Amino acid sequence: MPAVTVDSPLALPRIPRPGETARQRPVLAVTTAPQGFEGEGFPVRRALAGIDLRHLDPFLMMDQMGEVEYSPGEPKGTPWHPHRGFETVTYMIDGIMEHRDSNGGGGVITNGDTQWMTAGSGMLHIETPPEHLVMSGGLFHGFQLWVNLPRDHKMSAPRYQDIRGSQLELVASDDGGALVRLIAGELAGRHGPGATHTPITLLHATLSPGALLTLPWRPDFNALVYVLAGRGSVGEERRPVHSGRLAVFGPGDAISVAADEKQESRSPGLDVVILGGLPIRQPVAWNGPFVMNTRSELMQAFDDFQSGRFGRIPAA
Repeated sequence: MPAVTVDSPLALPRIPRPGETARQRPVLAVTTAPQGFEGEGFPVRRALAGIDLRHLDPFLMMDQMGEVEYSPGEPKGTPWHPHRGFETVTYMIDGIMEHRDSNGGGGVITNGDTQWMTAGSGMLHIETPPEHLVMSGGLFHGFQLWVNLPRDHKMSAPRYQDIRGSQLELVASDDGGALVRLIAGELAGRHGPGATHTPITLLHATLSPGALLTLPWRPDFNALVYVLAGRGSVGEERRPVHSGRLAVFGPGDAISVAADEKQESRSPGLDVVILGGLPIRQPVAWNGPFVMNTRSELMQAFDDFQSGRFGRIPAA
């Protein structure tokens, strides 16, 4: 996993281990992400499938894209499609992805870059591999997260953030055994570059074999850990997890993730996405690419899209 890495996490600022009075969050559930296909046919794992929205709020969906090694001519993307009422966060670990939208946003992400698109009142967008990658084939791996918007921001102006991997806040665990890439939010006084309407913390961590990562966590946030690759355990209960597993945590002040001493040769460490946010606690009316608060707002979204009010597809 190239993403963003360093020669030695020991040279990075450390995340202090939570104090003895911190309450470790219990593990409520561990689930396995079902596999499927998205867009024009690229493989995904539905990381948050089957979890009650009460435990996910403000998150809606997360797809692990790949990990897949494409042959020449095989890389696929998505066609032009609409969104309204939420944000999409696309993080690329391996491979290259291009984005264009009807609001003028666009860019290319690779190896630790993030595209953060606030659909807000509505836009059209497309995500595709560049032509040279289609011709050559290659490794493709990343994830896309959907973050809900509160009622007061659902019709906000669309926004696009192009976050380079070099902008991520890099920190290490207290003993240097884990590298943490902070994409958005606050962690132990450090801040990620992603600007959010809804308060969240989002990070990608790599743990060396045998390492333990214990993080302070806002008690008013929920907490989720998804395993991208490797084997380990979560919580004080040391519930076993591996690639494609999601852990849902209960209330508390801290969360912990541990990497097994022995890892697979193709996954030398334990790679996890750790996320949490302040629940919005508002009604969710969700149909396909639109996430609103009421059915009438959903119907209006479909009408606005069909009437061409989401903007025009820009010329190639």
